Parts: sequence; C-alpha cells; structure tokens
Amino acid sequence: MSYNLNNKTALITGGSKGIGKDIVKKFINSNCNVAFTYLSSDEEAEKIEKEFGRNNLKIKKYKSDASNFEASSKLVEDVIKDFGGFDILINNAGITKDNLILRMDQDAWKKVIDINLNSCFNLTKCSVREFIKKKEGVIINISSIVGVKGNAGQSNYAASKAGVNGFTKSIALELASRNIRCNAIAPGFIETDMTSKDGSGLLDKWIESIPLKRAGIVDDVSELCLFLASDKASYITGQIINVDGGLVT
Repeated sequence: MSYNLNNKTALITGGSKGIGKDIVKKFINSNCNVAFTYLSSDEEAEKIEKEFGRNNLKIKKYKSDASNFEASSKLVEDVIKDFGGFDILINNAGITKDNLILRMDQDAWKKVIDINLNSCFNLTKCSVREFIKKKEGVIINISSIVGVKGNAGQSNYAASKAGVNGFTKSIALELASRNIRCNAIAPGFIETDMTSKDGSGLLDKWIESIPLKRAGIVDDVSELCLFLASDKASYITGQIINVDGGLVT
C-alpha cells in the first residue's frame, strides 16, 4: 500500500542508519519533507541527503543530541525556521549498553535512559506547541519488545523502553483533544547491517524463539511508521504496536 503524506514535514531523530535511515527514505518517497538528526558520521548523513533528495521536496540533516534538552529545543526552532513548521515527530534515537546488573555501571544505566527515554520527553515537549498551533500532529515513538517482556542483560534498555510505552499512552491521553495522536512501535529482532555481521550466533538463537521463525526487516517498521503518520490511522492513538513475529502475544 502506498501513502501520500502531501508535502507534510517530518522530524526524525536518529535518521542516519538502521531503522531510522529506512524511515527517512520511506517518508521522502511518500512525498514528505524530512528533517533528520544524527550524531555519528557527517559523511553518512551527507550521503543520505544526496541519495534521498527529491527536486520537489526538502531533506536536511541536523547534528543534534536528542538526550540534551537545550539541543532539542534549538533543533525544533531550527526546523521550524528552515521548513516553516513540521507535522510529524518520530522519536527513533536509541542505544544499547548491555550487561548483567552485577556488572552494569551507573554510566551505562544513565546513558541508555537519557538517550532512549529522556530524548522522547525532550523532543515531544519542544514540539507540542507547534502541533497545538497547527491543531494537529502525529508523534511516533520507536520502542522495543524488550520494553514489554524484559530481557536478561538489558535491564537499562528494558526500563527505558517500558518508560517510552508509558509515556506514549499518557501523552496520547493528554493531547487527543488537540487532534494530536501519539503511538509507539515495539520492534522485536530486526535484521540490520549490524546484526547481520554479528558472529555470536545470537540471530539464530532469537529466530528459534520467534513463532514466525525469522527476523524482521527494517521495512516492517518503516511501513508501519508511514501508516501511523498518515490519515489512514486517524482513529489510532495511545497504542503500543508489536512488530515481533509473534514473540509476544
């Protein structure tokens, strides 16, 4: 199914690789202007601008730390100035720093909470006035199945994503009367360049536990993002949608 976002504008955090990069591509291909953030490679971000750019649409990269409130506020100001406003916010920025609780240090805990959970607060808080002014808006938070079921060795990640889920439901209730929808997508094991290079056998172990007996692909997440951002999902808000091959039922 194709979606036409009718020259709307989306702000996508963590848009330079993996799931975020595919979301950027899909939204551009669906007639949506895109502002995306990155923190790692300037070269990779520039390649995305050139590769996905369209003559009739605008795409722009912003090097910005979503875990920092001041940086997030400045980012939103810059995007409004550069694009004239925006309609869709996708909180995709995230990291993992896995370890058993006996070995996990405070920095690993704090860093994951800051980037995965506090970033959602920062960008949502800074974007809400823009959406209220427009009398509409869409917020999509990229969560994880680990936030629903937990996972040994990922207590920090699970806590951050469970927080994202609770945040999503609360924001949906707060903003529904303003015609602003908020949903979360909780991917299971999604195959990316990083996971395909993992020689630990982890992928095979995960697949054994997945009812569909295969990993997901980034397209499974980005297509759902498109649907939730479109008018076809106008009656859906406050939902945590698992994309996990049946892992959690």
